[in-house]
Amino acid sequence: MQTNGSITLNGTERRALNIVSVGHALFAITMIALGVLGLIKGQFLPIWYGVPKSVPSREVLAYLTALISLVTGVGLLWQRTSLIASRILLISFVIWMLLFRVSYIFIAPFEVNTWWACGESAVMVAAAWVLYVWFADDRKEKLSFATGDKGLRIARILYGLGMIPFGIAHFIYLKFTYPLVPNWLPWHVFWAYFTGCTFIAAGVAMISGVCARLAATLSAWQMGLFTVLVWIPILFAGKANDFQKGEFIDSIVLTVAAWVVAESYRKTR
Repeated sequence: MQTNGSITLNGTERRALNIVSVGHALFAITMIALGVLGLIKGQFLPIWYGVPKSVPSREVLAYLTALISLVTGVGLLWQRTSLIASRILLISFVIWMLLFRVSYIFIAPFEVNTWWACGESAVMVAAAWVLYVWFADDRKEKLSFATGDKGLRIARILYGLGMIPFGIAHFIYLKFTYPLVPNWLPWHVFWAYFTGCTFIAAGVAMISGVCARLAATLSAWQMGLFTVLVWIPILFAGKANDFQKGEFIDSIVLTVAAWVVAESYRKTR
């Protein structure tokens, strides 16, 4: 007999699925979708951007990232594989951030895109880290700093650091930001400035720990609303270019990752 992701054999209940929250399930499903899409297209998707064209075997690396997304996404859903899947995903995102995001700070330190990309990777690392903390056993893991409350604290700080360049970009690229505000909303420039300020405020709150739970929740909602109000109408209008399609995918993934981080506060007052 099978109920609620559990299988009962000879009176013994063995959990097959291991879904600890809605955010966890959505994150896993999103990673699976990214993996499938990456394998079909044979190219890097937004969260795996940043590889120079000069890198040897670049196409092979693109397929590898898609495979990592697919396999870890499936693994996150099962009890026996959730820990190893979260560990592989966390290590992959950390390596990617260091090699293809943080390294660009030394090449173009004054480019906003450089910091935006680092922020994007920081959010993905934070979400993967939260999942790893949920599945890891503090007593068995050798790197104790990466689990428990310490691990969650690191993940939340990384998330907060990622929010700040998101907010700054709204000011630097104002002429590209305010036209994205839906026409039925008044004061387009105001909303561009306002969302920029809220991202920065959320980042500071997450790093300092002051109103961090509220900041995580509202930032996740803000990214979700941006996906619904901006990118979905553009796609339905049938005029989206490749860049906008990529931004749509990026927005979905970041929203789901933010949801996971926000859920890390579910037992916090």
